[in-house]
Amino acid sequence: MAPSPIIKFLRLRPESDSDIALPRYMTPQSAGMDICAAVTEDVLLEKGEIAMLPTGFAMELPPGYEAQIRPRSGLAVKHGIGLINSPGTIDADYRGEVMIAVINLGPRPYTFHRGDRVAQMIINRVHQAESMEVEHLDETRRNTGGFGHTGK
Repeated sequence: MAPSPIIKFLRLRPESDSDIALPRYMTPQSAGMDICAAVTEDVLLEKGEIAMLPTGFAMELPPGYEAQIRPRSGLAVKHGIGLINSPGTIDADYRGEVMIAVINLGPRPYTFHRGDRVAQMIINRVHQAESMEVEHLDETRRNTGGFGHTGK
């Protein structure tokens, strides 16, 4: 098995955000690292509203890796909180603050508090593909069928 990649985290505001946990795996078999909100005050998200939550960190991924930002299932099921661009992709050459773009799809307003776990981050290996323009594509059994073509 290949060694695990090393992800470097930089606290952007250490003097004010040292109480915010950096991304971490909550159990030994977790696929995603939990990300916490570094909000300075509570953020009330009304039904249908979108907000960008700061995390207080930037990171350095090794070349050939990406981070995917995904919703937390508990927030989604219990409160209807999702991510507007799920999954969000962070490229290996991005060095800005990681921000979480949340949306309230639930029936009631929801309040985010400082330090709340608001998303999870999955680290994946990526490959940049070569592209080629062609005159035709090979046919398959499925061919152009999509959007429910196999039944219900």
